[in-house]
Order: sequence, then structure tokens, then C-alpha cells
Amino acid sequence: MDVSILIIGDERFQNAVLALIDCLNSLLVQTASYPSEAIQQLQTQPTEFILCQADCRGALELCYQIKTQSQSSWTYCLLLDDSTDTLASTLMERKVAALEAGADAYLWFPYTQMREDSPLLAQYQALLLAEIQVGLRWVKTCQELLQTNDLLSAIALSDPLTELNNRRALEWELPRQIENARNRGTPLCLLILDVDYFKAINDTYGHLIGDRVLQMLSARLQHNLRFYDTPFRYGGEEFVILLSNTEPAVAIQIAERLRVLIATQPFRINETLDLKIAISAGVAYLRSDDDEQGISLLDRADQNLLQAKTNGRNQVVSCRLPDDSPESHSIS
Repeated sequence: MDVSILIIGDERFQNAVLALIDCLNSLLVQTASYPSEAIQQLQTQPTEFILCQADCRGALELCYQIKTQSQSSWTYCLLLDDSTDTLASTLMERKVAALEAGADAYLWFPYTQMREDSPLLAQYQALLLAEIQVGLRWVKTCQELLQTNDLLSAIALSDPLTELNNRRALEWELPRQIENARNRGTPLCLLILDVDYFKAINDTYGHLIGDRVLQMLSARLQHNLRFYDTPFRYGGEEFVILLSNTEPAVAIQIAERLRVLIATQPFRINETLDLKIAISAGVAYLRSDDDEQGISLLDRADQNLLQAKTNGRNQVVSCRLPDDSPESHSIS
């Protein structure tokens, strides 16, 4: 079984965990000093198992982000508390908070207070090893289930051209993210982007070149989104991106960054053809009166996209707060 484990914590914590658990030598081990650093790594290096120092700033948020994304929800998250606090009520509160955030397990292991020859150290070490083995069994089960269902899921929920999630997947994922956002009281934003003058590309260069543009655009989007952002091919040259736990102002920044990234870096189709393209985007945020399926949310984003097109294309239009009248942010 090929399993990678990401150890998150300060250098002392990383070294202690590696020294305590011999079985980690058989796994692909990655390390990060902070959850924020881990989030960056996970965008390019997904992992099956996370072992995080419990008192790291952002540890609970990391668990939540992982568990609320369908593509990483099966990742096993173990928080290891190496603090010297022995107050039972405090430890219990921390464990409850961790499990509610999405951690699969929470273990207190004050190894810094124990001598190397201490029987208690050996007992805690055995407990930690058992917790890791439980997690590895979970990962193995999930991998087997994924292998069984991968083909059917790929056919049903993936776009064959771009390999992104398709519209059918969006219809399943959007209500789930709306429910998560409302249950936790966190913001949710959605952006729709469309390739400007895409018909002219097809008419001038042919549909094969047009398809290649969509493939390269999809790859560029994936490489420049956070690991917990979810892109979909909505249809034709339109794409939808769900931005969970994202304030509207940040969503606008993300949309504008993508717009600039696409407009300023030509797409090398082949050795003789570089194409410059631009996108227009509409941004909307989840409101309390939006329906559970996300139809009204999608509609507002789509109306803002149409406004961006009307305004001259190659720009981002979003909803103003709080009256929701469209606001154009930039054009270049």
C-alpha cells in the first residue's frame, strides 16, 4: 500500500515523532512546520495521512478544510498533543474541539516529560502506534473503495476533455458546501468565468485548437487555486469555482488574480502558435435567503458574468455588500 504521511509541527516535534514511530520509515514522509505551510504543500502533494502537533496555530482549521472537501475528505487526521498540561478538563475540551473540527483522532502524549527508559513512555508509544495503525487501515479501506468506484465516478462526474469535475458534480457538491457553510457559520463564494471571444478561436484555428485551449486553461486554473477550492467545467467555455470558507473580498482577489494570470501569460499551443486569451468572471457570495440547491447563488454569479461581458470583457464583476448591485473591479 502506497501511503504518504504529512507530519506538521516544529522541528522538535517532527524529530520526536520520527524517532518514536519506526513504522513511519516504510511510508513516504513529508514535513511542514505550520498548517499554513501544509496547505501550500497539499496543493501539489496530496497526502493520505496527516499527523499534526495539536497546538499549532491553524491545526483545527486545517482539519476542517480537509474534511469539507470531497476530494480530500477521506484523509486521516491525527492531532498529537505534546503539551505538559495535565488538567483533565482542559484536555477534554481540546479533544472535543478537535473532533468537532474534523480530526479523526486526538491523543495526548507528553513525551518531553518522560525518560527514555520509562515504562510509561513505552505504553504511550504503543498507543500512538495503535492510533497510526487504525488510521492506516482506514486509508487502505478508502483506497480500495476508491479503486472500485473510480471508473464509474470518473465517467459520471468528470469532464473528459479537461478532467475537471463536470456540471453534474457541481449539482451534487454545491448543496453540500452550502449546508456545511450554514452549519458552521462560514462564508462561501462562487465564481463563474468564461473565455472571451472563444468562438473566434474555434472559427480561426479549428475546434482541436479550441479544445487544447480549454485543456491548458483548466490546468492553469488547477495549479493556481488553493487545494480546497473546487473547479468545475460548467459547459462549453464556462467554468465554476467554489471557494469555501472565503470572504467575498478574498474571492474577488482570487478571481482578479486568475484573470491577470490568464491575460498576461500566452498559451503555447505548439511550437508555432502562442495564443493570448482573456476571461470575464462573475463573483457571488452565499446569502441567508439563498435556496439549499444554490440556484439563486449561481444565478447571481451568472448575472455578474453577463455584466462583465457587457462592460467590455476581460474583467471581474461581483456583488456589492450589502445591496448586491454589481460592481466592476478592474479591466486591463
